Amino acid sequence: MNAVTDLSSAQPAVADLVQTLGLQAKQASALVAKASAATKNKALLALARLLREHIEPLQLDNAKDLARARAAGLAEPMVDRLKLTPKVLETCALGCEQLAAMPDIIGEIIGLKQVPSGIRVGQMRVPIGVFGMIYESRPNVTIEAASLAIKSGNACILRGGSEAIDSNRALAQLVQRALAEAGLPETAVQLVPTTDRAAVGHLITMPQFVDVIIPRGGKGLIERISAEAKVPVIKHLDGNCHTYVDDPCDLALAVKVTDNAKTNKYSPCNATESLLVARGVAGDFLPRIGAVLAAKGVEMRGCPESLRLLGTVAPAALLKPATEADWFEEYLAPVISVKVVAGVDEAIAHINHYSSHHTDAILTTDHRHAQQFLREVDSASVMVNTSTRFADGFEYGLGAEIGISTDKFHARGPVGIEGLTSLKYVVLGEGEVRG
Repeated sequence: MNAVTDLSSAQPAVADLVQTLGLQAKQASALVAKASAATKNKALLALARLLREHIEPLQLDNAKDLARARAAGLAEPMVDRLKLTPKVLETCALGCEQLAAMPDIIGEIIGLKQVPSGIRVGQMRVPIGVFGMIYESRPNVTIEAASLAIKSGNACILRGGSEAIDSNRALAQLVQRALAEAGLPETAVQLVPTTDRAAVGHLITMPQFVDVIIPRGGKGLIERISAEAKVPVIKHLDGNCHTYVDDPCDLALAVKVTDNAKTNKYSPCNATESLLVARGVAGDFLPRIGAVLAAKGVEMRGCPESLRLLGTVAPAALLKPATEADWFEEYLAPVISVKVVAGVDEAIAHINHYSSHHTDAILTTDHRHAQQFLREVDSASVMVNTSTRFADGFEYGLGAEIGISTDKFHARGPVGIEGLTSLKYVVLGEGEVRG
């Protein structure tokens, strides 16, 4: 019998339940941390196989969540996020296989050098220990988090949204079966089996068991966890991403990239929300991008200068004067703020003041401007001549991501395997003593 079933059937008080999960995770973390690469990869490949073998049973459990969500009047886009389709499950399985194929970085020593005393000093990459993951809606996050925990040699405690409880329980049971097949403790990955919100409060205040908390969800959830947690939090609150069109630039490239950055998908945190355009190219660029955005029904909230130029191609219904609040806004919708700036210096100053320090891009043919932008923009991802939509762990070659961090300590940007590790100093000697 697996740990999820044991704890759920026992129905202890929430505080005792989470305490038990924490203790089990701490004990399991010591075992998974020293597991060989072959053992961890065996668990990942077993999980991929189990996901494919259980598509129909998983969809039956998923159907319970979907029925409850619709009965509760959840909006259809939110219901869509809950779906475990065969395609979603196959993507999860492929993600496990991709992680298994990646090199194991645990135990690697970097920067080893000899110092004047004769000792050699370097840093070894080691697991963090136990991370808690608190997330909403998408049950596939259960597999993403579990697979990254396994590959990085960590234990994890997962607390998914109440709207996906049946799906998450079924997925967690498959994870624990895969761990057992590989000879790893099932308690290396545990799901909080209750929908009681008090569980979150207990999970984020157990530094004796949990080393870091990773929230993945809406701004309200992340703000609450950041305010109440007694353990470190890896987080980002907003994705107010900017695309700056420089003078000089390749206009055709700028139109193509800006269109993709905004309209490829409106809801992700890496979609461009604010467009800055250098005055020297605004007369040529804004009518061209304005026509593209207008054709897709995107509302443009601009400064007076940008609205005058956009007004030559876009209907008045899609044009609004920007307020101060618009420069800060993450719309997650077919809305974009637009401002004409003098040049790269003003663009950088605007971004550093208004952005959420997530992802910002410059489109330019001036190498010096590109280098200045890379150096001076204070964001987790800074890009040249490409779409902000690429700010993603999979696209960065990390195999998978557990979230995106706009913090500056430990992990910044998409958090993959390395973000779930720490470094400790190792010192190698041959009998040296300090004088």
